[in-house]
Amino acid sequence: MIYYDHLPLDKDILEALEHLHVNYVFQPIFEADGETIFAYEALMRPEDKTVMELIDEYTDLDKLHILEVASFFGAMQEYFLRGYEAKISINSFPSDCMKEDEAEAFLDYFGEEIRGRMIIENLEYPYFSMEHWEEKKRSVKAMDNLLSVDDFGSGINDLERVDMMSPNIVKLDRELISGIDHNPEKQENIKDLVHEFHNRGIRVVAEGVEEKEEFDYLIGLGIDLYQGYYLAKPA
Repeated sequence: MIYYDHLPLDKDILEALEHLHVNYVFQPIFEADGETIFAYEALMRPEDKTVMELIDEYTDLDKLHILEVASFFGAMQEYFLRGYEAKISINSFPSDCMKEDEAEAFLDYFGEEIRGRMIIENLEYPYFSMEHWEEKKRSVKAMDNLLSVDDFGSGINDLERVDMMSPNIVKLDRELISGIDHNPEKQENIKDLVHEFHNRGIRVVAEGVEEKEEFDYLIGLGIDLYQGYYLAKPA
């Protein structure tokens, strides 16, 4: 289990983090060869409930900010403990971001080792705050890191949102990918999306690739990066 009591954070946030009982697993994101790992996505795993139950609970309590801070500090601790070299992708709520003093504490604690190694992955829920996104963008760019839009095609993440956010990476939702090898409608849709994103200078991730046939077909579409049970499960 990840512990937070030693971190250089304010007393109030540390007390709130004491109530979290979570671990982290990581799922690789692969280059097009299906072997080279581009990044590891950090996934929060509560000990006594599902992650969505935890998010719903903290949403109802208006305390999502606690999970935002926990994700950054907890995932990064586990990442370094595992000795990974590829980038780390950390999930972030589109309605929230770390406060200035928390971001400074994060940089002080982890130092220059995080430069160029992080992808901030903006989730598709609960709602989008342009103010917080701009703050994330500022801090991310200052450290030569990357911004990503998660689950494109579901929730609030669509082309209009992508244009607003100007991310480096877009992750296509599993719903767009499932069965694409035998679904002409999905094939045309993904072709168009890949073309649109590449014209914007955005790299594309196919999420939820679970079958060899899906992977083989997507390779032919020129998708940049791949994630899913066919390649590797979270561990």
